[in-house]
Amino acid sequence: MKLLPQIQVEGGAEWLARTATQCLIDEARLSPKPGLVDSRGNGAHHDLSLALMERSAHSLTSTFQALAQQSWQRPADIALRQTVGRLGREGEQQMMAATGGVNTHRGAIWALGLLVSAVAMLGGNAKANAVANTAAQLAKLPDDAAPKVFSKGLRATHRYRVSGAREEAQQAFPHIMQRALPQLRLSRLNGSSEAQARLDALMAIMTSLTDTCVLSRAGMEGLDAMQDGARAVLNAGGCATLSGQQALASLDRQMLALNASPGGAADLLAATLFLDRVETPNSKH
Repeated sequence: MKLLPQIQVEGGAEWLARTATQCLIDEARLSPKPGLVDSRGNGAHHDLSLALMERSAHSLTSTFQALAQQSWQRPADIALRQTVGRLGREGEQQMMAATGGVNTHRGAIWALGLLVSAVAMLGGNAKANAVANTAAQLAKLPDDAAPKVFSKGLRATHRYRVSGAREEAQQAFPHIMQRALPQLRLSRLNGSSEAQARLDALMAIMTSLTDTCVLSRAGMEGLDAMQDGARAVLNAGGCATLSGQQALASLDRQMLALNASPGGAADLLAATLFLDRVETPNSKH
């Protein structure tokens, strides 16, 4: 199987780990994001900051590298699923140690960890569609060692009877493949700046994601506000237009007023940036 030159030249696992880390940092810095930590400030969070998000991202590089090394050209089976689960939980502990116990990237470890593993399983031959489908095969397999404790996100999926991060992965990341990645590339084609294209991709995710971070903080009212507000931004022509920017500012005010932060959408944006980058590793994005 022919490797992508950059993945081959720079050593597969190291390149994937660095790229995944950089995508987390790019997502954190992207501004202005509604209710989220960004270059302007802490959004709806009292315990998070940009510096903390970046420290968290760097703490995960070794986890992503281990995931890539362990998954390289291996098939999706129970043994690999359990290894990936164990490495993810160890990564979570590293993250918590780096952040003083603050959950900065738990959802991102799940999404990006699966995608890093999937690229490695395919030997670096990284077409986004194949990567998402391979990650889904892995996500569907059971991991007996997974903790039985309910996270806030999992509690929200049960309370509101909605699907969450687990189902998103098992369905091959439809919010990335059908919404965010096409929107990112369309906005670029239409002349948006890279930051505007990334914000449009975030909006595309937010139009329909049942974001459990928003649900657990602001209930269905918050989720409806997020989805309607994101649709308004895209309907106004996206973040490259003045009316789109005004709709985005309005959504930001609403999210802050509701103390809602679309962290699930942010995790999927980082994963979108990762898939975009591994599919076109020599591009400037």
